[in-house]
Amino acid sequence: MGDNNLPQTASEVEQVLRSLHEKRGYLLPHHGLLAISSPKLLDAYDATYTHMTLTDRVLSLYEKEVIWLIILVSTSEAIATHHIDRLRKSGGGETDLEAAISVASWANGADYFNFVEKHWGPHLSGFNGVNKYREGLDKLTQHYNISQKIIEIGLAAAHQCHRRWDWVAEHIKGAYQAAADEAAIAEGLALAMFPGGVPNFVDACDIWRKLIQDGKVSASPPYKAWASLTGQGGFDEAVGKK
Repeated sequence: MGDNNLPQTASEVEQVLRSLHEKRGYLLPHHGLLAISSPKLLDAYDATYTHMTLTDRVLSLYEKEVIWLIILVSTSEAIATHHIDRLRKSGGGETDLEAAISVASWANGADYFNFVEKHWGPHLSGFNGVNKYREGLDKLTQHYNISQKIIEIGLAAAHQCHRRWDWVAEHIKGAYQAAADEAAIAEGLALAMFPGGVPNFVDACDIWRKLIQDGKVSASPPYKAWASLTGQGGFDEAVGKK
């Protein structure tokens, strides 16, 4: 069964959009399109967004918004200025935004470190791409006095958006080393589903599973159980095409 009672007149559409605006405090173009074309899909989307962003889970509002801003700067999401307002409401300010800008910018150049190690390493004295990347990142973290675990989660999520899988793994490991709650890591990676795409989130989850399987992170029993569960390889695995 499809959506019933779709708005048919301009006044009905305007009323739907007014109600949406009153709930959210702002509107984006897709809200209106879904409201007039598929209200049930809008309801499902809104429920997902509400639980992902507006519901308190493991991350504090401040931590969540710093992670959001790292993701949004990295993906150049110009329309997402409401997250600046949410950062301010959480007690953060422009210095935290500057931190997100700096960290996201540093992350977007991460592959240059691997490039230098791979192609120019023989001309240099013990150049290690990951170590050099980490040295610069440590300076940024210390300068802005941002929690290490939040930086690690934010960067894992940002790299996820760009399919930089080695760096996703590096920062998931870093989040464990910084004593981040596993549920906080999961929450941060899930934030990137909308700006970075669900398929990238799926692949990041698989990378995390393999880190657990290979003993590269000290996972808790529930996460070890998730990692060890067979049959998570999608349709190809299910029909024997791998």
